[in-house]
Amino acid sequence: MTRIYIAGHRGMVGGAILRRLEARRDAGEDLDLITRTHSQLDLTDQVQVRDFMATEKPDVVILAAAKVGGIHANNTYPAEFIYENLMIEANVIHQAHASGVQRLLQLGSSCIYPKAVPQPMKEDALLTGTLESTNEPYAISKIAGIKLCESYNRQYGRDYRSVMPTNLYGPGDNFHPDNSHVMPALMRRFHEAKRDGLEEVTIWGTGTPRREFLHVDDMAEASLFVLDLDKATYDANTEPMLSHINVGCGEDVSILELAQMVAKATGFKGRIETDPSKPDGTKRKLMDVSRLAAMGWRPSVGLEEGIAGTYQWFLDNMDDARL
Repeated sequence: MTRIYIAGHRGMVGGAILRRLEARRDAGEDLDLITRTHSQLDLTDQVQVRDFMATEKPDVVILAAAKVGGIHANNTYPAEFIYENLMIEANVIHQAHASGVQRLLQLGSSCIYPKAVPQPMKEDALLTGTLESTNEPYAISKIAGIKLCESYNRQYGRDYRSVMPTNLYGPGDNFHPDNSHVMPALMRRFHEAKRDGLEEVTIWGTGTPRREFLHVDDMAEASLFVLDLDKATYDANTEPMLSHINVGCGEDVSILELAQMVAKATGFKGRIETDPSKPDGTKRKLMDVSRLAAMGWRPSVGLEEGIAGTYQWFLDNMDDARL
């Protein structure tokens, strides 16, 4: 039996990974899936994490837990974003090592790359320039997570891997009007505008920045694909100090185009205006996913299909207090 601890199983990505592992278990794989809520285990608390790892002794750890948010949240709570994410990564990765865990997968973010990096962003662009100021604290914490994994691999021979997703969306997302990412924030605003009979919705910024979006179900599949790769294949496609793998679809849309797609999915038929006084963030963020594609993985959920399914999930769950 393989004991797998999924940190962050109630989050969007962790939940999607858990669903896929449950399906594998139900199909006959000998898996023991370990989860804890935040109230049961505070991952920023070193003693709690140490005791948990020593007691549960997982064979594999999937680190999908993180404090996440959009531009507004990153600008408003920079201290929380860098502190909490650094603590989570340091505690989980070190205590996994201390308890003898050989295999670990850490999930990061595309914001690790410099703001002026050539597009699409290749893995070797890491640490080659200045980060985008609106999410620098979060980005630094995610870079530290990569380097933690690489350091334990180099010094102790562990097999700790990192995947860097592009912008994710889908069931289980955070739809808070202030602290969410762009996709769910737009979805909620257009839904409420339609509900309230508004004739106009104004979106932040100029609408010209381009973003890539990957459905969370695809991210879950890619994460397990990378985790399951034999070590020889993984090592052949990475480097000891450049070991992370980009995960995305390789295509992007402008924020205005995204708003139009979300408006269509929600049934909002009014005007869409832009507010150039609000920050745009990075002008373009498109991942180079050739490394992962060469190893045999590609996404399967199209953007329009994914937006429609996500909106239906929102409608089915909008009474949940967490939304």
